[in-house]
Amino acid sequence: MHSHDYALILAFLVLVLLPAPWLGRFYYRVMEGQRTWLTPVLGPVENACYRLAGVDPSGEQTWFKYMLALLAFNLSGFVLLFAIVLFQQYLPFNPQQLPGQEWTQAFNTAVSFVTNTNWQSYSGEASLSYFSQMAGLTVQNFVSAATGLAVLVALCRGISRRSAHTVGNFWADMTRATLYGLLPLSLVLALLLVWQGVPQTLAHYANAVTMQGVDQVIPLGPAASQIAIKQLGTNGGGFFGVNSAHPFENPSAWSNLFELAAIILIPVALVFTFGHYVKDLRQSRAIMACMLTLFLIGGGTALYAEYQPNPALNSPLVQQTAPLEGKEVRFGTTGTVLWTETTTAASNGSVNGMHDSLNPMSGMVALINMMVGEVIFGGVGAGLYGMLLNVLIAVFLAGLMIGRTPEYLGKKLQAKEVKLLVITLLVMPVGVLVLTALATALPSAAAAVSNPGPHGFSQMLYAFTSASANNGSAFAGLSVNTPFYNLILSLAMLLGRFGYILPVLALAGSLAMKKTAPLDQNTFPTHGPLFVALLIVTLLLVGGLTFLPTLALGPIAEQLTLGL
Repeated sequence: MHSHDYALILAFLVLVLLPAPWLGRFYYRVMEGQRTWLTPVLGPVENACYRLAGVDPSGEQTWFKYMLALLAFNLSGFVLLFAIVLFQQYLPFNPQQLPGQEWTQAFNTAVSFVTNTNWQSYSGEASLSYFSQMAGLTVQNFVSAATGLAVLVALCRGISRRSAHTVGNFWADMTRATLYGLLPLSLVLALLLVWQGVPQTLAHYANAVTMQGVDQVIPLGPAASQIAIKQLGTNGGGFFGVNSAHPFENPSAWSNLFELAAIILIPVALVFTFGHYVKDLRQSRAIMACMLTLFLIGGGTALYAEYQPNPALNSPLVQQTAPLEGKEVRFGTTGTVLWTETTTAASNGSVNGMHDSLNPMSGMVALINMMVGEVIFGGVGAGLYGMLLNVLIAVFLAGLMIGRTPEYLGKKLQAKEVKLLVITLLVMPVGVLVLTALATALPSAAAAVSNPGPHGFSQMLYAFTSASANNGSAFAGLSVNTPFYNLILSLAMLLGRFGYILPVLALAGSLAMKKTAPLDQNTFPTHGPLFVALLIVTLLLVGGLTFLPTLALGPIAEQLTLGL
């Protein structure tokens, strides 16, 4: 590694960690309807939205009504997006006259963007019109991220409130999350990307002639606005087929840094938002320590693996440095590995390199980041409520060890809460293990794998892990644009999204109704190094015991074949 590699890592950490406490407090004030510096500008717009929708923002909902509103909103978004991409040839802003998607692919696309997964079995510039990109995908990039933030806030209220029967108002939470939480940052990032050369236009694709005299079509479009929210909203779906490796989507070292930092900017800030809800920032620092430790361990492992020479080329006649196959040479090995670690830790799914070309150990790090439930920062809102589920599991385990009823911040965890936690523990195993086993058992599905042996199994395992974790990145090498994969991956995405959201909202309602027990000297502290260590062990044990056999069949077996 060179000095500029270390400078990139340092700049990335500074851009993410430095504004996090301030931004976390801002999100708390926004979601609780308190006045902020944006209120004079956006307050009238917020109130106009409520009047148009007939919503009373002060009218709070029980967890069940909150859930029904969320499901109705997401179902409406799915139907609308499905119709847009299915019938886009009849809609405006389609200068290339692109046809609508085949129905199973349209179904997969709609599910993907509504669930904040952004899995793509198509190439954006060759498949979707400007209208589909703007009115369909970009809109869902905003509201799917806002949905995750709303669910997190409901859980935070459930933990912090006493003897309450409500967890907030879904419509008010969605409006505030979109209007204050996502739109201003997206506008700033979009302008920075336009400055760096990302196109933002409704013009037709440009025709050019290369130096070899070959005709070339250069795709254009309203890219900057979608790329900004795809990063900030931890969506990850590329405007262009090769995502952030495309020079129009990620044209420079500066755009690479901006987009990279944007992936986890909001998830990191929301950790501090939780501390403001429970009036104890020590809880935020403990959770942040756990997330950052796991992130650095994974990133360090992946960097070490990618800087090892390829043993197949290990010869006295060949001088090797870090292999560059599958990496964007403009950003180098460190830039690609740092993006891979960040995008899989944050359920973002955007890529600036080819994961199929990763060293087996680097590929395993990406898989583990997703298999633990996308809680190492994770998605907007989704990452932290996933981590809080693991916090409650760790508290339950601590209670078993000391023979005391488990409690978190004065809220006792009883049979109902533990059952809800167990339900969430089943989501990833069913989505990854059961559906992967089904695909490998069907000859037609297994034939979609391009590489035999452990690497081919990793390709299939990665696809179902990415879908179930609502990540959306792909290992590549797997032909997934078939009716079977379009539908089964849609099932995995729905399970990975709502399999968590529904129990989390039920848990929020149950915790909100509980009284807060006073803390005493026998209460297990959840803000010290001991609890951080317990939380890390809990995450690794749950993930390790569940997925280690499949990792042994994929990346571990492939690593052993290299003789390392």
